[in-house]
Amino acid sequence: MRRLQFPGPGGTCTPVAHALVRHSLRFAAIFACLLSAAIGGELRFCLYSEPKTLNPLLVADTSSEAIRYLTAGVLIRVNRQTQELEHELALNWRLTPDGRGISFQLRPNVAFSDGTPFTSEDVANTMRSLLDPKLHAPTADMFHAGGDAVRIETPAPDRISITFPAPVAGMERLFDQVGIISSKSPKKEMATLGPLFVASYKPGSEVDLARNPYYWKRDARGQRLPRVDSVRLFIQQNRDMELVRFQRGELSLMNTVSPEFFDLLKPKMPAAVRDLGPSLESEMMWFNQTPKAPIPDYKKQWFQSRDFRRAVSAAVNREDLCRLVYHGHARPAEGPISPANRFWFNTALKPHAYDPRQALDLLAKAGFRLQDGQLYDSGSHAVEFSVVTNAGNQAREKIAQMIQNDLKAIGIRLNIVKLDYSAIIERISQSFDYESCLLGLTNVDLDPDAQMNVWLSSASNHQWNPNQARPATPWEAEIDRLMQAQGSELHPAKRKAYFDKVQEIVSQEVPFLYLVTRNALVAVSPKVLNADPSVLRPQAVWNIEMLALAPEVSQR
Repeated sequence: MRRLQFPGPGGTCTPVAHALVRHSLRFAAIFACLLSAAIGGELRFCLYSEPKTLNPLLVADTSSEAIRYLTAGVLIRVNRQTQELEHELALNWRLTPDGRGISFQLRPNVAFSDGTPFTSEDVANTMRSLLDPKLHAPTADMFHAGGDAVRIETPAPDRISITFPAPVAGMERLFDQVGIISSKSPKKEMATLGPLFVASYKPGSEVDLARNPYYWKRDARGQRLPRVDSVRLFIQQNRDMELVRFQRGELSLMNTVSPEFFDLLKPKMPAAVRDLGPSLESEMMWFNQTPKAPIPDYKKQWFQSRDFRRAVSAAVNREDLCRLVYHGHARPAEGPISPANRFWFNTALKPHAYDPRQALDLLAKAGFRLQDGQLYDSGSHAVEFSVVTNAGNQAREKIAQMIQNDLKAIGIRLNIVKLDYSAIIERISQSFDYESCLLGLTNVDLDPDAQMNVWLSSASNHQWNPNQARPATPWEAEIDRLMQAQGSELHPAKRKAYFDKVQEIVSQEVPFLYLVTRNALVAVSPKVLNADPSVLRPQAVWNIEMLALAPEVSQR
C-alpha cells in the first residue's frame, strides 16, 4: 500500500503531497464559488399558530408578525444584531428639534411586488390608515402618545413629513413596525416592498412566500436579493413533530427550541444548534392586589405588603430554576428588562438572592410567625394561597412545583391551579378571581414606551392592580411620573436615567417577582448559508434577504 508523505523537518513536500494540495485548493475554490453564487431554493420553517391577519397594520400575534417582517417594507429598520437603526426605504430622516415631527427622503426607483411604483403617497396613505381609530391598529398605540391630530405633508414623490401635536419619544424606532401599503395597487396590502410576498395561504396548513422580483436590495456583486426563491411556512403547533421534521431535513430551521430539544439535538447535530444567550423572554409571578378581587381581605393585606412580596422572592431559588427547568439555558432575572436589551438594561440591578433566612426575617418584621413548620399572620391565619398558570406548559408547571417546595421551607403552602390560557386571561383581566399568577413576559419592542400599558397605574395591563383611578401607592405614583417623563424626553441619556429609576423601584417594591430570563435557543441546518441568528424576533431569519441554501456538491 502506497503511503502519502507530508512535509518533514525541512519543510519540503513530495510530489504526491503537492498533488493533494493542488486538488484541495481547486476543490475549495470551486466550493467557494458555488456558495457565493447560491441562488434559489426554498427555505422551510414553522409558524406555531395560525396567522390572525395578513394586513401589516393589524399585526398583534407572533405568526402575523413574522410574515410582516418577511414581506413588508419599512422606512427604518432596527438591526436585529446591533440593535441600531438602519436606512431602509428612507434614504435619510430628520427629527424636528421639538420631537413632534419627522421628515423622510425616500429611495427612488422602488416598486411594490406587482410593479406599482413606490412614492410618498403610499407612506401618507399608510400613516393615515394606521392612525385611523376605526382601524384599531395595535401599532398605532405607540404613535398616539403624540395625540391624534397628525399633519402629513408630501411636498414631492420622494419626500414626506409627519407632525404630531406633542413630542413622541423614540419616534424613529417606531417605524420599524410600520409596513408600507400601496395606495394605488389593486392588490392593496398584498403588494409588498419587502424581500418576499404572500403567494398563497392554506389555513391550518401553510403560508407560501415567493421572491419579490422588484425588491430594491442588491448584494455586493450587484445581484438582486433575496437569494432564495421562496419560503414555506408550515403551521405546526406540535413541537415534537417539528423536531422530527428538522432531523429528517424537511425543515431548514427551528426558530425557537426548548432546552430539552436543544440538548437532544446537540450530540446529533452539533453544527445546527445555537445558544444565543439571554433572550427578551422572562418568567414572572405576581400577587393579586385588586381591591374588588373576590379573595379574603387578610390575603389582600399579605399581597399588599412589600415585606411579604420580598420574602417570597427571597425564598425562591432562581439558580435551581435555571439548572433544573432550563438545563442551564437561562439566568436569574434582574428585573423587567433583559440584558439582551443593550441600551435600556439597568446594569446596576442584580437578581434577588436566594436567602430563606432573610425571607423569615422579613416575614417576622411584617408580623408573621413560624410555628411547627406553618407560617401564620398576625391574625393567626395560616399562610396559604394559590398560583394559576397555563396547563400544558411543562416548563411553567415545573417552575410552579419548585416554587411550591421553596415556599414550604418557610412555612407557606402554595396550591397550583392549571388553567387554559384563555381562562387565565379572563381571571387576570375581568373577574380577578385568582390569588397569584405565573406567566411569561416578552418585550417585543426594545423601547420602554411600549411598556406604558404595564407601568402606568391607570393601564389595563398593570397586572397586580389594573385600571386605577388614582395611584394606590406613592411608589406607583412615582413610576407614573417617571414613565411620563421618559415618554416626553427627547434626550436618550435622560430617558434612560428615568427608566433606570423605574427598574430600581420595581426591584425594591416587587410588584412582579422576576424569576428567570430564558436563553434564545435556535437550530439552523448547516445547509442554510449566511445564518446569523439574533435574540430579537424573528431570530434566525432576521436577515432573510441574505440567507441562501448550499448547492449539493458531489465529492469524488
